[in-house]
Amino acid sequence: MVNTADLREWVGHHVVDAKGKKIGSLEAVYVDTRSDDPAMATVTTGHGGRRRLVFVPVHDAVVGPDYVEVPFSKPHVKSAPSIETDGVLAAEDEPGIFGYYGLPYEPGMDGERRLARR
Repeated sequence: MVNTADLREWVGHHVVDAKGKKIGSLEAVYVDTRSDDPAMATVTTGHGGRRRLVFVPVHDAVVGPDYVEVPFSKPHVKSAPSIETDGVLAAEDEPGIFGYYGLPYEPGMDGERRLARR
């Protein structure tokens, strides 16, 4: 597993799928509030005024010399739940992100949100 500090060093670098196809650029890392381990990242996609941030799990990410590789196809990630580039992830949208990738979702301890941006 890639730790949060290491992954944050790659902000701005390319995110690629398992075939090496560029998905976008790493924008931010979100940690699981229960463990403080990296859980999701946002990837900047699109062009010009049509940019958005898509979410992708990073638990199986691999850091390369100038990229972060995720084990999901480019089309799958680009169709993932997203927010505007200046948007904020709403707590009620978290289950949909986990569900999109077939991951179980449970709120953090005491019912707080599961993801926190680092």
